[in-house]
Amino acid sequence: MKEPNKRPSIHISGGKQTLTLHNPVMGASGAFGFGGEYAKLVELDLLGAWVTNPISLNPRRPASGTRIIPLDSGVLVHTGLPNPGLYKAFRQYGTRWKNSPVPVIVHLIGTSPEEISECAIILEGHEEIAAIEIGLNDSAAYREVRAIVGAARSKTQLPILVQLPLASAPLVALPAFEAGADALVIAAPPRGTARDPLTGRLIGGRLYGPPVKAQALRATGLIASQVKAPIIGCGGIHSPDDARDYLEAGAAAVQIDSVVWVRPALVSLIARDLGGLEMTRPAGSLPDEWAHNTTLPNASTRASIFPSVMPLPPFTPPDDLP
Repeated sequence: MKEPNKRPSIHISGGKQTLTLHNPVMGASGAFGFGGEYAKLVELDLLGAWVTNPISLNPRRPASGTRIIPLDSGVLVHTGLPNPGLYKAFRQYGTRWKNSPVPVIVHLIGTSPEEISECAIILEGHEEIAAIEIGLNDSAAYREVRAIVGAARSKTQLPILVQLPLASAPLVALPAFEAGADALVIAAPPRGTARDPLTGRLIGGRLYGPPVKAQALRATGLIASQVKAPIIGCGGIHSPDDARDYLEAGAAAVQIDSVVWVRPALVSLIARDLGGLEMTRPAGSLPDEWAHNTTLPNASTRASIFPSVMPLPPFTPPDDLP
């Protein structure tokens, strides 16, 4: 059988440094922990990179009350983005970041230009960090976006990825890029509200799961046609086909989140498929195929890992994930 062709690496340059992704599949912030806690369940070396849980300059405590509400086809998560603060994070996880088989990207909570600026200065001096990802507040408008991203850009030569809020992504993409973003992540999990079955109260939080894909995919297509920056699609990816849809919409790479909580084995399958390491569909079945005249390898094994009709078990992310 003819071997599939490996995809070319993706280079995201920022200042004097470049983030090189040898695979277009990345681990998203909030799904893979602070120090690669899923390393025993996921083949991290297959990924292009992984992004840490959100980190702020100072420590943040977890939200009180219910933090996880299962939904019919996903989960609502409300944690308050607990983290030890940037200084302590380096003490706790710096060695793991240094020994990671793939680049580590630190996700910074974009609270203010002053805090982002200080965080960028700290990160600039650490070789174990390959890039910065800035998470914008849902309410961030044009001027605030430019101020926050510009503050980071003025203090670091590291590549800067900016994770856009889904609801306002088409509006803030251009100011983020103009202020110095080297790539745009589309998008952060959208906000939603659900009733807590235990207390009967309505709880707000972030939505994860397959239904998010339709909204994020549309935003990806819109922004890819308007902004000349590498686009990283994120949201609702639970199969190789889901990930390929983002590439067809204009994304250069994708980030995977909630599937790791449900079927960790699928992360490796998606990474192998998009990385060109292994064909998981017949040639010509999708418009972005790069290898030809190949057939499905290991069909019986593939079917056991990735059935055609894939029921989703309950979403149960660990408590320490935002």
